[in-house]
Amino acid sequence: MLLGEQEQFLSYNGEVLIFQLSKPKHVEGAADKTMNLCVRRMVFNRDTKLFVQKSSGVFSMRASHLKIEIICCSCTTDSRTGIILPCVLMKKKKQNNVVKYLLLLLHSSNQFEQSFHFKLDYEMKEDIRLFTGPSVLWRHANKLFYISCDTCTVLSAPVQLSSVVWTGEIEDEGTVVLGIRTACLPGSEDEDESSTSDRAIWGSEFFGYAIETQKMLTGTCFMPHAYSRVVSSVYVCKKEILKKQLRISLVAITHKNQLIWFQDGLPKGVCELPYEKPCSVKTAVTSSNDLLFIVSFASGNICVVQRRDSLQVASKWQKVKSVLVDDFIGSGSEQLLLLFKDDCNTDMLSTFKITDLGEVNYARGINYKHDVPAAEGLQENSLLTVQALETRLQAGCTSVRELQQHLGLKKRVILESCRALIDLVEERTHILPTAKEEGLVSLWDDVENPPHSLSKETPLASKVPEHFVEKLWQRVVGDSLVVGVKLTGSFYLSMSDVSLSLVMDQGFSSISPIIECRNKIIKLNKAGSALAVSSCQIEPPPKKIKLDLHRKNDLKKEFPKRCSRIQLDGAKTVIAVTSLSPLLAFHRVCCIVLLHAKKQKHRNNSLQESKKITVLCGKILLSLEDISNGKHSVKMLRDNSYCTGSMEDILAVLAVSVRFSFQIVSSDCTLTPVNSWLMGEMECTPFKECHDNIFCHKAGNVYGTVFNWTLKNPFEGVLTLFCRNLTVLFQCLHSLTRVLPPSCDVKLLRSGSKGVLTEQLALALEKEMLTSRGSFFSKESTAENSLTWGKEPGKKIGDAPVASLLDSEEGVQQFRKKLQNEREESVLSMNRTMSGPLYREISLKIAEAQLSSDMIVWRLSKS
Repeated sequence: MLLGEQEQFLSYNGEVLIFQLSKPKHVEGAADKTMNLCVRRMVFNRDTKLFVQKSSGVFSMRASHLKIEIICCSCTTDSRTGIILPCVLMKKKKQNNVVKYLLLLLHSSNQFEQSFHFKLDYEMKEDIRLFTGPSVLWRHANKLFYISCDTCTVLSAPVQLSSVVWTGEIEDEGTVVLGIRTACLPGSEDEDESSTSDRAIWGSEFFGYAIETQKMLTGTCFMPHAYSRVVSSVYVCKKEILKKQLRISLVAITHKNQLIWFQDGLPKGVCELPYEKPCSVKTAVTSSNDLLFIVSFASGNICVVQRRDSLQVASKWQKVKSVLVDDFIGSGSEQLLLLFKDDCNTDMLSTFKITDLGEVNYARGINYKHDVPAAEGLQENSLLTVQALETRLQAGCTSVRELQQHLGLKKRVILESCRALIDLVEERTHILPTAKEEGLVSLWDDVENPPHSLSKETPLASKVPEHFVEKLWQRVVGDSLVVGVKLTGSFYLSMSDVSLSLVMDQGFSSISPIIECRNKIIKLNKAGSALAVSSCQIEPPPKKIKLDLHRKNDLKKEFPKRCSRIQLDGAKTVIAVTSLSPLLAFHRVCCIVLLHAKKQKHRNNSLQESKKITVLCGKILLSLEDISNGKHSVKMLRDNSYCTGSMEDILAVLAVSVRFSFQIVSSDCTLTPVNSWLMGEMECTPFKECHDNIFCHKAGNVYGTVFNWTLKNPFEGVLTLFCRNLTVLFQCLHSLTRVLPPSCDVKLLRSGSKGVLTEQLALALEKEMLTSRGSFFSKESTAENSLTWGKEPGKKIGDAPVASLLDSEEGVQQFRKKLQNEREESVLSMNRTMSGPLYREISLKIAEAQLSSDMIVWRLSKS
């Protein structure tokens, strides 16, 4: 770090620490006697590619008549814990030329700790270093001074030196200072002649000094003395002791603008630096395991030297404020962070670059004219890399275009299928585009007039009665569109599994015209005095796959969710409910209403056959203008003591509501308060069309809730609610519990009354038994027609007197032969075979009967 700057940068565990001196906000009438040292922890966000502040901290100092500065900062080991922590060396200069220094430790909680302080009668300016302890080392008047947290006293080393080029840890020696001093002659006895001659020629030498042991180390294990006149800074890359000998690898920068690689005291490579006055060097190990040497210059320039076959400048930058090395992106390897000078922007991290000269490259606000490779060989390599990347990019673009074409083709096929479906149900002729029009290659010969029409092949175009729809209507309830189809009685009685689907009639090119509908089945009884609701979702978990002869082209594959169905006293109304808001995006939309059902045919009084059909019911028009004018809204008005909603309005409200049934039992009093609560506090009125179902007119969230209250006896009843959501349900129950006697027991009924379900189970089991018996006798009659019983049909042992056969030897043989024949016929009757279609038909009928009884048993267990 440069001395005297009031803004310092430091990397620590992938974070960027920014230290700044600032004065607190001035309070009128108060003396300005404090100075704050602020720290901000910044982390790099790979999504936004920006540095964001993680946390911050402040350390306040008294600053009356003092000049406070940040001298330097570094990461050193705290000897108390062995943890590496950021350290900041501060200076307070007083008026009597006494200088006070403070060494601060920054903890992970952003709390500053004053490790120690000391005073000098001069200012530290040369070779200031922070090292383990924390400790401070500096050079003054060609002498070496140091202080640590253990001694808190300034100590002087018994050496004279002209500069300090490196400070670090060496095994078995502790903290070692590598310095340059004037040559001392004669040399030691164990020193070779070349080292002595170097010292004599150049007049200076390297030396090592171990601070803890106060031991002198020979400088030739680092570098030859001949380089002592030119080396300005050193970075030791590797240090180890082998066979009691210190082996060191290092790089050194010189005043001659060179970077030199030394190994075991001998030069192994040299590189010319692109700028003058190099001042420091550090290293980085990238993701590709490359060792980079980062050299900083006094002019603010930076260059990176790469060591492969030889040392060469890999890249360089100008106007760099600071360069840091750490794992800023969290990749597990080191990167360079270059902070550039930007006079136009006060944000310290507004212009930066993160790179490892490989795959990692993040930049913001950089002028790239100063960011170019320096070596000609690297320029050629970069050109080849760019060409390879361009080839990969073109191949990727080609793959993307092919994928887009494939997706477009799939979309056209799906939409063409939807248009064919619409034309089919509307009995229009649909002309399929040729392969050439679709840009495809036909795999067979195109036939202009195919022998079989599409309408004849598909079961969707089944013939139905001309007048099967009595009424088609629609309602808007909240964010739901409700569409109802009232069918004729004769048509409905011959159908099963009836459902509706909505298909948009516009030619949209980017969306599917099929509209998804919700599932719900609601049934009202004949007199309208009771109401039962069941949902298509209420069924037991599947135990096995049921066999169906007619489900190869099941419409469930095209319409994943079936529509609602409501039956009301022979009215045979089928209802579909779907979301309204997606349709309003088209402003005006026309929908085709399709009905799906199974047409039933009875045979032999016990077996039945079903065929799937799809028929057109009509079209509905929906526009935003009509909805705004309330054309399709539900109208529930009070008329004296009744609610005047039409049957369509009632069905629409029930279809979009959620049904809950509660059994209320009172042991010591009647349930008269329930009826009073409905008519009084809830302000309910019965429907004219269905008296036992009442509509809530109370203002607020509960408005629009439908109730049905059925008394089994004065002490027991069932309350059914149709409400918009659970919030409304809880509000109603909260209001109800306030009027019920404390002894009342309220139980949620999940699947209906036990009595009704028990009766349904008995009928289902009877049907299952009849189906099994009918299937067995059908098998017997079919099998008997195809089997031959012995050589003489119709003759059995009982046809002749047994005694007469046993009178003679010949009779015994005849009796034995007939007995053997009957035994063979008995075994044969137990191993009869039947055709595959007959077996599948019988299995289907039995499976359907078992499924019906299984569902009722499951619902009974839940009630």
